[in-house]
This record gives sequence, C-alpha cells and structure tokens, in this order.
Amino acid sequence: MLTVSCLSVRAQQFKFLIPDEAIVQYAGSIGFFSAGAGYDVFGNKRGNLSFHYGYVPENKGGELHVTTVKLSYKPWEVHLKEWGKLYPFNPGFFASYTFHKDLGFRFPKGQYPGDYYYWSEAIRPHLSFNTELDVKPPKVLENTAVRRLGFYIEANTNDFYLINYLQNMKTLRLDDIFMLGIGVKVKF
Repeated sequence: MLTVSCLSVRAQQFKFLIPDEAIVQYAGSIGFFSAGAGYDVFGNKRGNLSFHYGYVPENKGGELHVTTVKLSYKPWEVHLKEWGKLYPFNPGFFASYTFHKDLGFRFPKGQYPGDYYYWSEAIRPHLSFNTELDVKPPKVLENTAVRRLGFYIEANTNDFYLINYLQNMKTLRLDDIFMLGIGVKVKF
C-alpha cells in the first residue's frame, strides 16, 4: 500500500511533463511536415510553449530534420457564441535547429575571415504571427480526452531574411521574406 502511495505522489510531481496539446503543422519554416507537443504557460491559457520535430523529404529540397521551440502569446480573444473562440493576432518567437552534415553552429574555421559571416548555418531565430480558431470538438470525440481543437495559420520570418530585406528594400518585398504554415492543435 505504501509503495502505491509513493508512486502516486511521484506521478503527481511529474504531471507538468504531460503536454496540454498535440500539434501537426504543414510548412512554415520548421519542416515540410512537423509534429509537436505544447504547454499552456502564464497561468491564463494565453501563452503557449511548444516543441516540434519537422521533416523535409529529399524530393522537397533535400532531406532535413528540424527541431523547433516556439513561444507565443494570445493577447486578444473573440468569443464566437458557445462553439468557439478566435485569437486574431498572436505574436511569437521561435528558434529552429536544422540537422544536416553540411550545417553547423559556425562556418568552418579558415574557410572565411572571422567576422565575414555573423550567423549560424543551422540555428535560425524567427519572429512569428498567427491567427487561431479554437472550436469545440465534434460529437464523435465527446467522450475522449480531446477538450478543444485549434486551427491556425502562421507567418514567420527569420533574422537572415529580415536583415536581407532591410539591406535590399528596393528589390525585396515583405512577401519575399515571410513564410506561411498551417496547423492543427488537439487540446487535452
């Protein structure tokens, strides 16, 4: 009996590791397809921290594996009767790391002068903005752990694209530096 109680207490201590949502995303700078897990942060269910694994197949530009950490905030909420909520403009930040034999944290020493390239080949910081529609799940999911479904579209840019835009505003447009992704969140 004591052992069962101890296990129950231990399980409660690690409850924070259980994600609040599962995420699937198409495109959007984190892979051709990606999957992840997210957590509500800030105590008001308006902040979100998520971890993703993305994959780009060989026929879509070369095989790549991408890991990403995202942080976003939902400052505005629009209630849509009892069936849903709209979060119209959600700013965020994320960082991605691309695993590839030709990419590293730094360019190889001796290949270029020390201050020639200031960025990492594999790590990209991004600014993002998304719009999310949060709805009740269909009746078929009524007796499951699924609490809500979220559908979102996200635009993002990274440091490299943004700096190139600022240095070439006569030839680049904003739509040249923003990437789009669409995704679904299953909220528990």
